[in-house]
Amino acid sequence: MNEVPNEKKSIAAPAARKVEIRVSEERLFSVVNAIPGRDIVVLSCGRAQIAGRLAKNRSDANVSAWFLDRHHAQLADAELSETHANVLCAADWPLEKAVDLVAISLHKGGESELARDFLQNGYQNLRDGGILAVGIDNPKDKWLLGQMQSFDKSVKVRKFKDAVVYYVTKKKPLKKFKDFSCTLAVRDEGNLIQVITRPGVFAHRQFDNGARQILDSIEVFPESSIIEIGCGSGAMSLALATRDRSAQLFAIDSHARAVDCLQKGARLNGLSNITAEVNHDGELGQRAGTFDMALANPPYYSDFKIARHFVETSQKALRPGGRMVLVTRKPQWYRDNLATWFTDCEVFQSRRYHIATGVKQG
Repeated sequence: MNEVPNEKKSIAAPAARKVEIRVSEERLFSVVNAIPGRDIVVLSCGRAQIAGRLAKNRSDANVSAWFLDRHHAQLADAELSETHANVLCAADWPLEKAVDLVAISLHKGGESELARDFLQNGYQNLRDGGILAVGIDNPKDKWLLGQMQSFDKSVKVRKFKDAVVYYVTKKKPLKKFKDFSCTLAVRDEGNLIQVITRPGVFAHRQFDNGARQILDSIEVFPESSIIEIGCGSGAMSLALATRDRSAQLFAIDSHARAVDCLQKGARLNGLSNITAEVNHDGELGQRAGTFDMALANPPYYSDFKIARHFVETSQKALRPGGRMVLVTRKPQWYRDNLATWFTDCEVFQSRRYHIATGVKQG
């Protein structure tokens, strides 16, 4: 299995239009700009513009922006291209040394367990006397304040009309570093599969019903080569690799922590026929055009931009005669568009979902 690297500014980022900085990050910057520190890590719910601003204001500082998702890292890299801030993409805290300042911007509609994971990582990786500063776009917040007070009661507060910023000085290490990962037991054709999930990964702490519909709709043939696009925690790949260990599974996801979950799951289940890599652009190199089957469970938002990317990646991945199978709750787009890339297209209902399938022309 391939390991997940710490991605730095080697990410090939296209020229991008500048986007508006998020409210929580704007207010956070107004606070942390006055806080001293040379080694700084930023965790952003946007494009990490705060990292670029801090880098410009502190020419001798080491400023890094940490992302879990390579696509988000790519967008931030384009945003910060004119600064010396580093963009890092990794499943876990990406630096080996303690830092002076950690700045985290949160969105009030975000995942609470992921926020707790980030807060814990930020505080734990501060040097003694370092400062954790966190902004959220909820001026009536109480939850985040409670989380910050769990580190130290002497939390300082800066209130704005549209956000609130908290900051606290690290005086002692955490008494306990909580593991937010979860191991699920999933049954598939008589096999019991152990699936690891983590905060930030799709369907954390649950087995997605859409993945179940795909597993119920397909068979694995001996020696077959299968790619899963957008693997998440990897439940489908783990199940299929267990069904027939002569099959070769290749799984990709733009989320470094998702790939980490699959790799850990493969080791836990004793599977050596799975390879996984962080991949956000669908470029497969020598693997393109070699797969017998492509599987995907695309999200339903973004006006089907992500779904289109998954379908196009499937078409590139498959050999002539190879079949794509994906699951959706919104079948009409696939009925209207799948024939652009495939022949023998079919969209049929599977409980509350629909399965869309097509064959790559020879």
